[in-house]
Amino acid sequence: MSAEPANTSGARPGVLDPDAPLRIAYLTYRGKPHVGGQGVYTRHLTKALADLGHDVEVYSGQPYPVLDPRVALHQLPSLDLWNDHYPGRLPAYWELKTAGDVVETLSHVSGTFGEPLAFSVRVRDQLKRRLGDFDLVHDNQCLGYGILAIERMLPTIVTLHHPITRDRALEMQHTPNRRKRRQIGRWYRFVKMQGRVASRMPRIVVVSENSIKDIHEDMGVDYERMRLVPVGVDPDLFAPMPSVARQPGRLITTASADVALKGLGYLLEAMARLRTERDVTLTIIGRPKQGASADLIDRLGLRPFITFVSGVSDERIVELYAEAELAVVPSLYEGFSLPAIEAMATGTCLVATDGGALPEVTGTDGETVLQCPAGDAEALAAAIRRGLDDADLRARVGAAGRRRVVERWSWRHCAQLTVEQYREVLAMPQNQAKLRRNGRR
Repeated sequence: MSAEPANTSGARPGVLDPDAPLRIAYLTYRGKPHVGGQGVYTRHLTKALADLGHDVEVYSGQPYPVLDPRVALHQLPSLDLWNDHYPGRLPAYWELKTAGDVVETLSHVSGTFGEPLAFSVRVRDQLKRRLGDFDLVHDNQCLGYGILAIERMLPTIVTLHHPITRDRALEMQHTPNRRKRRQIGRWYRFVKMQGRVASRMPRIVVVSENSIKDIHEDMGVDYERMRLVPVGVDPDLFAPMPSVARQPGRLITTASADVALKGLGYLLEAMARLRTERDVTLTIIGRPKQGASADLIDRLGLRPFITFVSGVSDERIVELYAEAELAVVPSLYEGFSLPAIEAMATGTCLVATDGGALPEVTGTDGETVLQCPAGDAEALAAAIRRGLDDADLRARVGAAGRRRVVERWSWRHCAQLTVEQYREVLAMPQNQAKLRRNGRR
């Protein structure tokens, strides 16, 4: 369907007009503000959409994202069963006030992570009362069954960063205990739901070619339903800080979750090897958690040499990068990796594995990244050693890495490509019918 002619009568222009502002309901079941791809993606993409003149309202469960003042936030609190203080708690009966609460609790007692399904029920109930207020719904990787109901009411598009099947496979692989493996299998049962929902969505936005291939293989989503829209970075914010002195031997990494996929254990083992020969310290952007990594830190005697930083501004994170000689992404798998491009944008030399989409993002070894095989602590230690021993190499790779990011990725470009997908979805005949029914044409 071709775009409608420009409207000069003073009436609201049609949504297919390339200059028409859109009203978007953006959904994220979790929006951790500074650590974790979903919260960072939410904050920057919605701001860039507002910069382009679109009206965005965010519906989120906790932890809630930090948003631009122009972007409204509707808080849809979960039961917060997996909070940092009492993870895995059981809710009391008086906490069960809505259908979403019941769904979340039933999933929880069965051993399944219930937040995506419960959030989709909660937001479905909210949006069905506001059908005339929005042109389109953008779901950020919730993919609960309630999203199918929303898609029947409103044009809907989904961002799927990577298939959670890869998280599940890596957790299984790194858990030798059979009983715990069964528990992990129950926890990840929501992945089957996400695959079913994704395969029925008219358009899936994916952040890397590698993720497109893996989503097709693992979740059965047709290639023709997916489109590549890489994420971005603010190169003016994430920029070099020449006035800040780099600290000898300082490494920095981001750990949004203590899961096998992020590869933190391999970095800790590499650091223990390096500490036998030199003074190396590590800054971890993320909260300290009880779990496998905490146990490994203590077992390797690394506690005095590791600093956790959380809840700080982007400006402080940039400063932390400026203080480090090397940034490290030790992941076994990444669908894209915002920490990688943020580090590169600051001009900090990056050490990264070849897990998932990382080579697609970071470029080739020795030019824009110091690369090593995923899941190999000795190879990771060697790559870090190579960077620490050669200041000229660090400077050259850091500068080239920033050039790569600035030339390829910005949040404005990400938002422009996303809006192109919005327009294509809105042009679908079934969605034109929904717009007419909701009074949005």
